[in-house]
Amino acid sequence: MEARFETFTVLINRISRNIRKIKNQEMEHYGLRSVHVSCLYYLYVEEGLTSTDLCERCEEDKATVSRALVFLQEQGYLRVDSACTKRYKSPLLLTERGKEVGKTVAEKVAKVLDAVSGCLTEEERISFYRSLAVISEELEALSKKEKNEA
Repeated sequence: MEARFETFTVLINRISRNIRKIKNQEMEHYGLRSVHVSCLYYLYVEEGLTSTDLCERCEEDKATVSRALVFLQEQGYLRVDSACTKRYKSPLLLTERGKEVGKTVAEKVAKVLDAVSGCLTEEERISFYRSLAVISEELEALSKKEKNEA
């Protein structure tokens, strides 16, 4: 049981750390960090998302996303549609600079996914993602249960 726990947690942590490292390495040229990459990617794929939408997609807390968005706006990567009175409900729009970097991010994401998927058959990949989703859902349910019992 102990070895299974160690293997699971070490591998999940290693995957997460390597993803963050790749994001940071690839975007160092632009002065961007991991959370900036995620925001630009999701806004490139689906422009007009709100900061609330990005929190959900990036799986980051509001403060982290808020700081990232302020940085991206100050650096000229995005602008906020100010038609809404509440900033967190305002659609976020990429500038031309943001679209260029967003396209670069999307292309790099595709290359990484192709590289890591190359070692799996389509069936193995589908099974792997299904397994990850189940594990994620179970861990989330357990964390909520533990919180309610405390």
